[in-house]
Amino acid sequence: MRLRARAAGLGAALLLAACAVAPTQPEVGQSLSGRLAVKVDGDAVAAPRSVSAAFELQGDPQTGRLNLSTPLGSVLAQARWAPGSVVLVTPQGERQFTDLDALTREVLGESLPVAALFDWLRGRPWSGAASRTTAPPAEPGFEQLGWVVSLARFNESWVVATRSGTPAVVVRAKLDRP
Repeated sequence: MRLRARAAGLGAALLLAACAVAPTQPEVGQSLSGRLAVKVDGDAVAAPRSVSAAFELQGDPQTGRLNLSTPLGSVLAQARWAPGSVVLVTPQGERQFTDLDALTREVLGESLPVAALFDWLRGRPWSGAASRTTAPPAEPGFEQLGWVVSLARFNESWVVATRSGTPAVVVRAKLDRP
């Protein structure tokens, strides 16, 4: 009887341990979603700008789609890209761009490294450029492409990328857990 009780207890503990595995971030090619906020400080040329929206990012840096919507689900914008084609669709119409940098520069007044975001949102440096791990007293994370990517709250599904300079830019993402 004691042996059965111990075996049942061990089985229950193993089952609970299996359920307690931390969720992993989706791999490349899978969808990422959550909330996104981008803040661009003002400078001598432009006033401060910001955008906040729910997002869904699909695909990869070569072929993909980024949907931005309000908390109630109304579509603010959809960006679609493939080799040789970058399109932004908004309620005002459809516009073509030469690349993702041109699209983000037009919309925000500053270029965002969209290709790198696929990896940054997964908590790792982009393989397309050199990076270096941040050292204490800085928050855990890395520096890449002139941005500091903080992973201090990655276990809570937060990623914050900051570009200092003029104008400073901050991208905050709260990922939905898979």
